[in-house]
Amino acid sequence: MTPPASHGRPLLSAHALTRRFGALAAVADISLALHLDQIHAVIGTNGAGKSTLINLLSGELPASSGTVQLDGRDITRWSQPRRARAGLGRSYQRNNIFLPLSVRENCRLSAQSHAQQPWRLWESARRCPHSTRRADEAMERAGLAVVANQPAASLSHGQKRQLEVAMCLATQPRVLLLDEPLAGMGPEESERMLALLRELRRGHAILLVEHDMDAVFAVAGCITVMVNGCVLASGTPDEVRRNPDVQAAYLGEH
Repeated sequence: MTPPASHGRPLLSAHALTRRFGALAAVADISLALHLDQIHAVIGTNGAGKSTLINLLSGELPASSGTVQLDGRDITRWSQPRRARAGLGRSYQRNNIFLPLSVRENCRLSAQSHAQQPWRLWESARRCPHSTRRADEAMERAGLAVVANQPAASLSHGQKRQLEVAMCLATQPRVLLLDEPLAGMGPEESERMLALLRELRRGHAILLVEHDMDAVFAVAGCITVMVNGCVLASGTPDEVRRNPDVQAAYLGEH
């Protein structure tokens, strides 16, 4: 099954991407394409290889074979920081934030890390208008402007997940790799995150790894199903829902 057609070349793509740990292939021969203004979800049971795939795309793990392209450029051998500076942003399964710092400081540090200015060694980072402006824009877009001055430790679980996304946005990415952003959320927090994902879809290519099937089918334009490191099926939500192999292996009576 092929993904739905999309105009223009993909913003991020992988071809025959494979990662081996000894004799184990955690990801085997994966090909996918992320297009601008689209959410492409990756689903599968624990151990299917979803997080390994994100680590390969973001550059945190080197590929054993295969290629990754960003906007037509081969970035397979690029480091994670170089990919981030080129427009790849990601969030993690577990919160990766600085709890004692304020929401604004978390976002400002992310913005600063993306546009480092070592020649301004003696100037306070807090006075950098560029990183402060980008932090404020990221907080506003993620719905956190009202808690900008609160320490991150005081936020609810859902707000911490929003902050992780805001920190990602502060680096001005074109591609967002989001690893289970709804994990541990209640219904109200999940709805806020889904609204944010729908808003972020405009202007980004998004890869969403998520276990919440209702959320996946609500926001994704394309879904790839992984089993044991391989692609079982890929297509529109309706195509994936009707696929008998997917039903047997994963969705059941969903």
